[in-house]
Amino acid sequence: MGKRRIRHYTNAMPLNVVSSAALVGLTNIPNIEAVKCAHELAVRMGFHKDPEFAPLINMFPGLAAAAAALCAYAAPAAAGSGIPEVKAYLNGIDAYSILAPSTLFVKIFGSILGVSAGFVVGKEGPMVHTGACIASLLGQGGSRRYHLTWKWLRYFKNDRDRRDLITCGAAAGVAAAFRAPVGGVLFALEEAASWWRSALLWRTFFTTAIVAIVLRAFIEYCWSGSCGLFGQGGLIMYDVSSAEATYSAPDLLAVILLGVIGGIFGSLYNYLVDKVLRTYAIINEKGAAFKILLVVGISIITSCCAFGLPWLAECIECPSNLKISCPTVGESGNYKSFQCQAGYYNDLASLFLNTNDDAIRNLFSTDTQKEFRISTLFIFFTAIYCLGIITYGIAIPSGLFIPVILAGATYGRLVGRLFESISKLDTGLFALLGAASLLGGTMRMTVSLCIILLELTNDLLLLPLVMLVLLISKTIADSFNKGVYDQIVKLKGLPYLEAHAEPYMRHLVAGDVVSGPLVTFSGIERVGNTLHALKTTGHNGFPVIDEPPFSDTPELCGLVLRSHLLVLLKGKNFSKDRVLCEEEIIQKFTTFDFGKAGSGKGIKLEDLDISEEEMEMFVDLHPITNASPYTVVETMSLAKAAILFRQLGLRHMCVVPKSQGRPPIVGILTRHDFMPEHILGLYPHMNPHK
Repeated sequence: MGKRRIRHYTNAMPLNVVSSAALVGLTNIPNIEAVKCAHELAVRMGFHKDPEFAPLINMFPGLAAAAAALCAYAAPAAAGSGIPEVKAYLNGIDAYSILAPSTLFVKIFGSILGVSAGFVVGKEGPMVHTGACIASLLGQGGSRRYHLTWKWLRYFKNDRDRRDLITCGAAAGVAAAFRAPVGGVLFALEEAASWWRSALLWRTFFTTAIVAIVLRAFIEYCWSGSCGLFGQGGLIMYDVSSAEATYSAPDLLAVILLGVIGGIFGSLYNYLVDKVLRTYAIINEKGAAFKILLVVGISIITSCCAFGLPWLAECIECPSNLKISCPTVGESGNYKSFQCQAGYYNDLASLFLNTNDDAIRNLFSTDTQKEFRISTLFIFFTAIYCLGIITYGIAIPSGLFIPVILAGATYGRLVGRLFESISKLDTGLFALLGAASLLGGTMRMTVSLCIILLELTNDLLLLPLVMLVLLISKTIADSFNKGVYDQIVKLKGLPYLEAHAEPYMRHLVAGDVVSGPLVTFSGIERVGNTLHALKTTGHNGFPVIDEPPFSDTPELCGLVLRSHLLVLLKGKNFSKDRVLCEEEIIQKFTTFDFGKAGSGKGIKLEDLDISEEEMEMFVDLHPITNASPYTVVETMSLAKAAILFRQLGLRHMCVVPKSQGRPPIVGILTRHDFMPEHILGLYPHMNPHK
């Protein structure tokens, strides 16, 4: 390999494998400049004289290791897409640190490093998580730990407003990633949010409109090129509107075939991702060092594919009458030289040695039927499909949209090449429909994906075909397994409540699944009893029962939360006698004292300092008791109770007796009581899989 060939090799090199750039701190330099600096450094160090060693110098995965170290040591919750975690939070699952400021920091910089490292990952999922983290920070009034607090934000310190803000943040993430404001709203409605209110519609729409305006402003500012590659192309990322979207019966046959292929490949993709995630979980449990080694290993495999596979492709003569340079050297473009002579390009290198966005742009390009050979498309699809599967799950922020779009666009263009003799559709439009089919087969979304793709590509004439291919691929894939995000939520062990009740729930009533023992408090309770209950149970909600002389008969007063009890005990507003102290407590505490605390900021049992004398005193629970909790009769159908629980966004549901003369409450239902594992554990004969 001569010096000329080395020059083309390094000029085609993306930032993912430039170790020297990482070593000298060039991560903030645009890709092309970093490559040039890396090449210059290699020349000065003399490595360019050894043709066999020169590629290895640039394959050291420095950026990948940096992204992995951030995730492994600073915020493990930042690894992965983040969409399953946001989806779980909006379902009512507040998992540890998924929206913490540290997770936000690592998500931003880890995503930059991971994408720059050349992994087959996208930034879209991490941007959804980033938007949700920013919204969560606002919803909890800022961060006291990092001295970022604002008093006016305390009005949002409640569950409903914080959930609404996070929904808007997720929509903003999609709008920013795809430049698709309407798609962001529909994504939040269809995939992210479990509870939707009419007010949320205009709030998310307003949020994504602001995102679009800000994006447009930055694009206009950066149009001169002072911001590197940012800002090129406006709000439309992959414009395919120049191609004529006329179609006939053979085209519809090809579209149906694409939908079937997308459903099969999408369900297979989800199956393999599930197996890979289970394998990686075993490796990641061994410690941070193993996480980093795994990331480095995948980085090396990716680099070997990116630089090794293009050698299998033969050079193609550049098309005539091109308005752009061919081959393109030192910049993004459709025609990469790689090892070819002047006037020729390597079509496989044009896909591998570009950024993921540019590779998608090349595949979506119209009026370029012969640009990529069938063998090239087959090799690239196989590599990207496999790399996307093995890359997701390593300790870096990684999205699934881009790998799926890349793989789908590749086989879509491949089908277009096979049907070019009988089809009128452009191969670039086939690539778009292929991307839609694989997205539908993996994500199982329809309306939001359709709008996102149309906003991405600016071709409304393809709307009927995109709708058709999405419906077919989703229908085919649903017969095999669930969507990829649903599988990840289940794999993480998060108690996610589905929108529909399982069929066997219709044969049970609410009282059948109540688990005990039930811990209750009196309206005026002894401090020692309250503290003992908090120490010996993990419950977050406790029924409060009024008894004579405060009521004629025992009756359910309401429900009190653990966090509110801790605030009340911390304030030590106790009395020696069993009397009502409601006025004194109301004067001592404000509403904001009982507001939802930030991650890890609430009062803990260890913070309480109660003496033995105070243990025998009494505390009035009436001021902090929710006097109107949601209740169901013990004979209500469990299926109805489950739907009610989910649609109202509840954490606790009180089960009351049907007949008089019994204790005023039978038990409390939480989301764990609606989980199939709990129900089928109590009634194994109802297991539908047996």
